[in-house]
Amino acid sequence: MSEINLYHASVPVFIRYLNQIELLLDKAKCFAISQSMEEATLLVAGLADNMFPLGQQLSTAIGFSLRACCPLARQDIKNYHPESVSYDNLHKQIRETRCYLEQLRPEQFEGAEGLSIATTAGFAELELAAGEYLQAYMLPNFFFHYSMCYAILRKMDCPLSKQDFDGFHQYPMGFSF
Repeated sequence: MSEINLYHASVPVFIRYLNQIELLLDKAKCFAISQSMEEATLLVAGLADNMFPLGQQLSTAIGFSLRACCPLARQDIKNYHPESVSYDNLHKQIRETRCYLEQLRPEQFEGAEGLSIATTAGFAELELAAGEYLQAYMLPNFFFHYSMCYAILRKMDCPLSKQDFDGFHQYPMGFSF
């Protein structure tokens, strides 16, 4: 992997997409209310029986931001995983995670390029160079779980667009492909 600034390639990216996750969660809650759904109905929805449901996908994506940044900043991995999955608890997990990430400083990542980081991928035990750890493992896993959240909500007919996912795209009301 080419040498990158590990702080700038991680912390600001995760903070930006934690903000998008929070917006997605707000839209999901509003959608559930508008459809007279129980709070748990969306949070337990999934794409397949053997995949995490929405609430777990959200919590896992949020957790990957800490699993990525803490070792790169030479910190123990923080865990704000809620005891129970609810809209309020997921919002709390986002806030605590974002607050922690906002306190990290670029200096903490200096020289981290030379680190070898041990982690697990399912049942596999990995030892990865810091750049590979971030670029080839952590970022893709974060975006995998975040994408699953978007896909589950779309499957449940929650009205979302690509703008809701990335915050960049814009489409007129009622636009469809």
